[in-house]
Amino acid sequence: MIDGTSEDRCSINVIHDDVIERVAELMPDSDKMSDLSLLYKALGDPTRLRILFALDAAEMCVCDISALLEMTQSAISHQLRILKQARLVKSRKEGKMVFYSLSDLHVAAIIEQGLRHVHE
Repeated sequence: MIDGTSEDRCSINVIHDDVIERVAELMPDSDKMSDLSLLYKALGDPTRLRILFALDAAEMCVCDISALLEMTQSAISHQLRILKQARLVKSRKEGKMVFYSLSDLHVAAIIEQGLRHVHE
């Protein structure tokens, strides 16, 4: 049990330079870590996750997503803007209509892996 006592710390103060060097080489640079953090922030909202789940099933317009999630078009547009800034969704215009879909297969994989994890 971790209780903050000295018993839960290493009793020998040894720095494993080989491990540190190996991990440091694998560590993404701070820009990549910042981008990854923004990705997880975008995924950290249940409404945005529901939108991504819906777009994994089909390309949809704001009106359709709004009806599906029983939310205002304004609220959906706001969430789509965040998802688009995070490069999780893309849009295409067809006349006056704008259709949204997942940016790529990686986004679908992230959603599917996350769902598998929470179902375990």
